[in-house]
Amino acid sequence: MDGTGRVEAIHLAPESGAATEPAEAVEVVAGEGVRGDRHFGKDKADLTLVESEALDAAADEGIDLTDGEHRRNLTTSDAALNHLAGERFRVGEAVCEGNDLCEPCGHLESLTEDGAISALVHRGGLEADVIESGEISVGDEIEPL
Repeated sequence: MDGTGRVEAIHLAPESGAATEPAEAVEVVAGEGVRGDRHFGKDKADLTLVESEALDAAADEGIDLTDGEHRRNLTTSDAALNHLAGERFRVGEAVCEGNDLCEPCGHLESLTEDGAISALVHRGGLEADVIESGEISVGDEIEPL
């Protein structure tokens, strides 16, 4: 990734299937995930990210996934997330490692609208593990390490 991205929004869902809730800042814990999120302490990716540019492209196709409906923890801008798969990066106080692309699934579409899967294929974001715990806030930079 060239340059630096930015955290535009943070969303958590307190339990599976629940609506996401915005947050200004979150604590991420190495090996556990985002404190307060439905996946905390479970065998899932610690953190999920999606590009605001991908959400804008989905909106251009008539699929509105704003306000956390995309179900990812962090919405970013100016960060080429696909290029962070297999790479370490800092976001806020935390150090993360991208582990896989976060392709959209049927569960996402069941909670949103038909077409959500096709609108986000290959641009559904990134799953990452937290290597060093810390706080992430809206406005924090995303920097490759």
